[in-house]
Amino acid sequence: MPAGEYDMSIRKFDTKVQHLKYKVLREVARLAWNDELLDNLLDIPKMIVPGNVPTMRCCVYKERAILADRVKLAMGGDKANPNVIEVIENACDECPMGGFEVTNSCRGCLAHRCEDVCKKNAIVFDHNHVAHIDKTKCVDCGMCAKVCPYTAIVKRTRPCENACKIKAISMNENKAAAIDNDKCISCGACVYQCPFGAIMDKSFILDAIDFIRRSENNTKYKVYAVVAPSISSQFTYAKLGQVIAGLKVLGFHTVVEAALGADMVAYEECEELHQKGFLTSSCCPAFVAYVEKAFPKLVPLVSHNLSPMATIAKYIKDKTDPTARIIFIGPCTAKKAEVQKDAVKPYVDVALTFEELQALFDSRDIDITTLPEDVLDNASYYGRIFARSGGLADAVAQGLKERGHDDFTLKPVSCDGIEECRIALLKKNKNVLDANFVEGMACVGGCIGGAGCLTHGEKNKAEVDKYGREAYEKTISDAISVLKK
Repeated sequence: MPAGEYDMSIRKFDTKVQHLKYKVLREVARLAWNDELLDNLLDIPKMIVPGNVPTMRCCVYKERAILADRVKLAMGGDKANPNVIEVIENACDECPMGGFEVTNSCRGCLAHRCEDVCKKNAIVFDHNHVAHIDKTKCVDCGMCAKVCPYTAIVKRTRPCENACKIKAISMNENKAAAIDNDKCISCGACVYQCPFGAIMDKSFILDAIDFIRRSENNTKYKVYAVVAPSISSQFTYAKLGQVIAGLKVLGFHTVVEAALGADMVAYEECEELHQKGFLTSSCCPAFVAYVEKAFPKLVPLVSHNLSPMATIAKYIKDKTDPTARIIFIGPCTAKKAEVQKDAVKPYVDVALTFEELQALFDSRDIDITTLPEDVLDNASYYGRIFARSGGLADAVAQGLKERGHDDFTLKPVSCDGIEECRIALLKKNKNVLDANFVEGMACVGGCIGGAGCLTHGEKNKAEVDKYGREAYEKTISDAISVLKK
């Protein structure tokens, strides 16, 4: 089987939606490497859905129309939309509107409590005395559901709405999902949870390919891959060293751990915490965006450190290679928004996900399982465990210890997912939070739960800890001491 073909036994994605997205990215990348994209752009949907038999929708014409929209997103999406998350309206039409509905458990009882509590007169009854909800009047207050003795009234929520815990998704006039950019934090939860793949993150894979090609085998300038520590739990069909080797075959000059940037952040962040007395982390761009949009009064309490990705990229460009091009590869869709910020833009040129990296490998027919193992050993145990919830708090505790701040008592709260972040920030807003350090992770599980992962699962945390224990440098000070030489 050619490397570019999908084999369920080795190239494991969680869902067929991810596989479809991957196929589009792979074909766009394959054509881009060969300078054939513009000439064959309109043929990509037919490459993926050949023949006249539909495999996903009512007809092949609709399938191809949706695939054309996916191709557009694979090429950067709508330039007029600043959000890195977009809705494919053509694909968003199979979900029920949602809201409260009366099920067949309704017995047509005499009590009619549902009718009594409805202040909008939205409850009506048919000739069998069975209740129905008039959607033109219903305001989704839920009072009818609370009083029904048969629990016959339930709330149906669209997967994207259910996934978006900050309520940035609503339905537009066409009954398609609409994203409120003023609320959206680009975490990608809706991207992963949409069963039809109707919400996607924009891809900047063409920019990455362009940087690699224009480097002319790293002679014009060097292209660095900065990889997130959660890479240790991905590409389960190969060894980590083979993934690193594959990156160099793709055309990267070298591969650097973002975890080394995490060591640098932890070392500085613990000092900032010691001086200020209270701090929230700044590592997760979705968490930082949430603070900025929902809790603007707390923005001064966010650490002034750049994220690990930006920190190590800044070091490379400021200290070692000013002409470098740096491509970040990780699990995070919000990183694509972060690299557009003025404070980060000078240091990180492109952000990609692990899904996109798999597409890049296969677009060049690189079977990483056949490659010899390369080495990735820049960071400490503490930098590597940033990838999971609780890892940052552990690293800050270690940093305080290494800096000799025994007089400071760390009281961290590790927020596992945006809902826990919201609770902690609400408490801090009211000065009732019993903690002096908030570790904010928008994705449940931490970075290993990011929307751009190939796989999601509890085992990922164990893989990250194992990867951390394999670090040659055992302390944060040891890891960053290499940078001072």
